[in-house]
Amino acid sequence: MTENIVVLGAGYAGAAAIQSLEAEVDNADITWISKEDYHLVLHEVHRCIRDPSVRDKISLPIADIKSPSTRFIKAAVESVDTDDREIDLDDGSTVDYDYLVVGLGSKTAYYGIPGLEENSLTLKGLDDALEIHNQVKDAAREASRNDPAKIVIGGAGLSGIQTAGELAEFRDMHRAPLEIYLVEAMEEIFPGQDPEIQGALRKRLLEADINILTNDPITEAAEDTIYFDEGEPLEYDVFVWTGGITGQDALEEANVEKNHNRVNADATFQTSDERVFALGDSAIVDQLNSERPAPPTAQAAWQAGGVIGENVARAMNGQALTSWSYKDKGTVVSVGDDAVAHNVMMVPIGTFGGPAAKVLKKSIATRWIADVTSVGRAVSAWGDM
Repeated sequence: MTENIVVLGAGYAGAAAIQSLEAEVDNADITWISKEDYHLVLHEVHRCIRDPSVRDKISLPIADIKSPSTRFIKAAVESVDTDDREIDLDDGSTVDYDYLVVGLGSKTAYYGIPGLEENSLTLKGLDDALEIHNQVKDAAREASRNDPAKIVIGGAGLSGIQTAGELAEFRDMHRAPLEIYLVEAMEEIFPGQDPEIQGALRKRLLEADINILTNDPITEAAEDTIYFDEGEPLEYDVFVWTGGITGQDALEEANVEKNHNRVNADATFQTSDERVFALGDSAIVDQLNSERPAPPTAQAAWQAGGVIGENVARAMNGQALTSWSYKDKGTVVSVGDDAVAHNVMMVPIGTFGGPAAKVLKKSIATRWIADVTSVGRAVSAWGDM
């Protein structure tokens, strides 16, 4: 009997999982469900804040990724019924499955901070980046050199730092009257990372004339003012929140072990339901040799998606599953047109910037585009990465 495999989500995990399943699974029908009919190169979406035309380079059509035999459904997932093995979609239809791969990604976490969700923009998709661009452009148009618009980015992790860098490039390119603030609750930017890369990033942010405020959590966000635990309130014209992630509401009723709607999975990607696999930001994937799960990064999702097909095939054939271990190949962060690289595999220098880091950043993005679509599309995107 032909089995039905359903993959949810078209992010890094979902796109890589589709190609892995197509390569590894025989005698199965594969269905791919996503609310968008494209895969977004999310770790480069901040480029659209400066230049919206970049969207054409980082939005990869689903048809260019999947094989013709894989069925695609453009719809948002409303809920997952693991008992009846059904997916409820926002158009009122349902899709049955025999095996399910959850790669729905995450949504922004607001940590119960009053006013934060209502008064901030986010950067979780293409529309978000375009909205930031439009609001910043409008704020700049209404500002002046004597009364510049204040743009605040809450959260100085990867997304926050890269957002700040693009805003600085937009300001300089258009000679826009903007003041940019990067706000972080922890003691240092890029929390939890090596002090060497933290220092290198701080240096570049300050050189880009970005104000950095750390070690003071936001306690409330009003319509035009941010309040802190200790510091003075900060008025703003545009406020972007990049401070954390949580699971999707669509997984709330799924009868699997989860934490804040992020599905718990072991190192084989299998969940507490043997027919449900999870990876990417949707999942908390255990690692055999570490007390910490795999990180919720594009790099980890890319790696995991590339091997999950084998385990789904093994599960279908009643074979033992293999365990996956995340391999950290290094970190590369852009600050506008500059970049900082750290602990890059096979590179003897710990932390470096300059042209080498910039080329490496471009290479990572274009390699992914080439892997899931074509070399021609990757070459076309090179100049905008």
